[in-house]
Amino acid sequence: MMVSKAYTAILTEVTELLAHPDQYDHQVVTVSGKVANFQLATNREGRPAYGFLLQSSAGTVKVIGLGKAEVREGDYVIVEGIFSRLRQAGRTIVYNEIKATS
Repeated sequence: MMVSKAYTAILTEVTELLAHPDQYDHQVVTVSGKVANFQLATNREGRPAYGFLLQSSAGTVKVIGLGKAEVREGDYVIVEGIFSRLRQAGRTIVYNEIKATS
């Protein structure tokens, strides 16, 4: 008899990330919500990238990633990635961002 391992990610509420950002800083998180303000971009190396806001009923976090995202405005998605409480990009400081891995 073969037993397959099922991977079930534990969803973290966006409100939990926003309420305790230090606790989740640089940790892998899995969150769900609705896609808003979806944008395609190109990174400094010329590779495709994307960004969007992930909206839940109680808060919003920014999601960025490399590659092409198969999502559209208004889609309900589950995102796994590394949460950053803050990231400095030149003179800009970005708060509460997830670098998506899937």
